[in-house]
Amino acid sequence: MNRENSRRSEFKKGIDTIEGRRRRTETSISIRKNKKDEGIAKRRAMTVTPPSAILAASNSDSTTMNDGMGVNAEPKIVYTVDDIPSLKARLSEPNINDTTLLEIVRAFRKMLSVEHNPPVNEVLGSGVLPAFVQMLQLNDKPQVQFEAAWALTNIASTDQTKAIVDAGAVPYFAQLLSSPSAEVREQCAWCLGNIAGDSPALRDIVLSSGAMQPLLHNIVQPDNNSLFGNCVWACSNFCRGKPVPNLSHVAPAVPVLAQILKGENTEAKQDALWALSYISDGNDDNIQIVLDTGIIGVIIELLDEVSNIVTPALRTIGNIVSGNDDQTQAIIDAGLMSQMQRLLHHPKGMVRKEACWVLSNIAAGTHQQIGAVIRAKGCMQRVTEMASTSEWEVRKEAIWVVSNIATGGTDKQIMSVIEAGAIDAVCSILSVNDTKMLLVALDAVDCILKLGMKLNKDYISFVDECDGLTMIETLQEHESEEVYQKAITLIETYFGAEDGEDDENLAPDVNGGTFSFGIPQKNIDEVECPANAGHSNAQPFTTYNFAS
Repeated sequence: MNRENSRRSEFKKGIDTIEGRRRRTETSISIRKNKKDEGIAKRRAMTVTPPSAILAASNSDSTTMNDGMGVNAEPKIVYTVDDIPSLKARLSEPNINDTTLLEIVRAFRKMLSVEHNPPVNEVLGSGVLPAFVQMLQLNDKPQVQFEAAWALTNIASTDQTKAIVDAGAVPYFAQLLSSPSAEVREQCAWCLGNIAGDSPALRDIVLSSGAMQPLLHNIVQPDNNSLFGNCVWACSNFCRGKPVPNLSHVAPAVPVLAQILKGENTEAKQDALWALSYISDGNDDNIQIVLDTGIIGVIIELLDEVSNIVTPALRTIGNIVSGNDDQTQAIIDAGLMSQMQRLLHHPKGMVRKEACWVLSNIAAGTHQQIGAVIRAKGCMQRVTEMASTSEWEVRKEAIWVVSNIATGGTDKQIMSVIEAGAIDAVCSILSVNDTKMLLVALDAVDCILKLGMKLNKDYISFVDECDGLTMIETLQEHESEEVYQKAITLIETYFGAEDGEDDENLAPDVNGGTFSFGIPQKNIDEVECPANAGHSNAQPFTTYNFAS
């Protein structure tokens, strides 16, 4: 920890530098579940949508035509779940010919490609899965390999993905990424993408199979746009998930992903940005490998694009500014701050939330970096406004921005954020039922009031006018011991003494049937009354009691 961070860590109470600069860990679970923004983790290969250009000639419906690999065949019988036992029996026949084998595997594939309720469990229950895996090894029969890979892809798109891994299919899929057939390569990339998207454990099995390098080769030298797009999507799943994959497995993808961002394929750029966001969501080494590509300027430019591009671009930027001070400064130097005001006004709440998260991590940096946040035109006014009025997930991130400046900024920087509405913002949080955010807000109030005492500014009245004192007093009853203690400390430090004297010396006490006004006798007995000075037998100054 450098000297600057050491100073700030000592200055902050309850929020040190590490806490102030937050990784994605706190919010990754909820954000990762937003499939609409991020794209689905798995894709099913429907019969009506062949995966590559050569299959486009197949315009049949989902169950009645021979489609795939450019084969033009007559309509075939429609197979159903009831046909599974007979199909399995035919697979076991000795000396099965190529035409029959292709017909059988295609029948299974079509059953698994129906849009609603594909009979995955029935197919697996028949025991045919090892046969599909064996078909992947028939290098002289690419049509059969393609159909088997397609069937396995659709199984992998369900909750039965692990069955494919347990059957030993992953190494064969990895090998087939170098198949002479572009269609086979694409379908295998698709299936591996589904497997990797299932869970970090299965993702690591895919990466350990050596699939990344041949996948990247198909991205760099694709035979067609469909192959390119599916391989980029699969690559994003190879990089996805917590805990993050071993950096050595995904590092070769970073320069390839960076090049994709310079292209014109919007969907591929979106998938590449998500992949970079996953890779950068790790330690400083993960962040640095993305910075070293020199692509940050391009990512910042992409913040001008549509929301589907903005969200992963902003996520990647946010991950980088959660790194060390040098990495944060690299983002500022690349021109990020000029984009922030527009992002804070974005119509999409997720984008506004991410923008506040980015600013909060910058505000947890050096004084120079805090200054960059404050100087960004219109940013702090917008942040304090959102801290009070936006939806809760946005408010939380906005309060982190304010609190990080209040607890780590210079006196002038704290005064600047106060002028932008910080007191109203932090006081608005004191009534919420969120212990973590209450502590963040109370720390900010403490630092603001401390500065007020230091500079002889009446910030206490500002807090009181925002009903801050009332809410802090209420927090004395909070279930959290830490919140309770912080509330007590604030009251005793900034409000307690003066209010205590008023309560004790001026408020009337009921004593039996009378009211007692004046100064309690116990206080007078302890202090010599000027009127009695020098008169030891003088009548003591007492209160008067009047009957009610």
